[in-house]
Amino acid sequence: MKRALIFLILFSAGISVFQTAYSGSKPKREWYQLTVYQYTSAAQETVLTDYLKNALVPALHKLGYKNIGVFRSWSNDTMPTKTLYVFMPIKSVEDQNAIAEKLKADSDYQHAGSEYINAVYNTPPYTRMEVIILKSFPLAPQMNLPVLKAPKNERVYELRSYEGATEKIFANKVQMFNQGNEIDIFKRINANAVFYSEVVAGAHMPNLMYMTCYENRADRDAHWKLFSSDPAWKALSSSPEYQHNVSHIDIVFLQPLDCSDF
Repeated sequence: MKRALIFLILFSAGISVFQTAYSGSKPKREWYQLTVYQYTSAAQETVLTDYLKNALVPALHKLGYKNIGVFRSWSNDTMPTKTLYVFMPIKSVEDQNAIAEKLKADSDYQHAGSEYINAVYNTPPYTRMEVIILKSFPLAPQMNLPVLKAPKNERVYELRSYEGATEKIFANKVQMFNQGNEIDIFKRINANAVFYSEVVAGAHMPNLMYMTCYENRADRDAHWKLFSSDPAWKALSSSPEYQHNVSHIDIVFLQPLDCSDF
């Protein structure tokens, strides 16, 4: 009887250790916030970039947030409406409000960002601001910092948004990335994917967004040539299971600012 009891205790302990180890091997899916600023003038750009560099990014670092990406669109030099993007991991949807409250109480942030924060109605620092909330894919639960050698002003970060005609069709494209192994193709060609995510709240739902990055434009083109000619991609994209699951694609080429963490 005593031996049986000892065996049960050891067996139960073994299951507990196994469960702990197994659960620990599966990282939790991350939440992200992507803020898009639209503006039209050089004066607005100066206020925005000064705010991001001197106020927002340092304040977020002080609060313990890291891996904050700050980007300008490569098309800003030619387009009348220009854009800046701020990407950051957040702890949860509720965390968004907590960050705002903490920034209000940060005197250093308030002082450094006063020109942006206290802008008057007829000289706003932007014409529009959009906040997008994202949740990482099940099989790409955590973002990856890119391994790039080129100077920041040469790098190309490619942000893509894929929309689906319905929620069910959109879910099929998400499955294509995950269980269909589209993510693995990007890994194999070393596309330096930063994140893959579903949009939880945004203006173009239902849609997913992901970001890859490259040393320069030529490097980007070479990687996409590899992707399009990859036998696994050809087989996946021709599979009857995954036809017509994208109704619209937006592609934006981005350049990191000096204050960007990556």
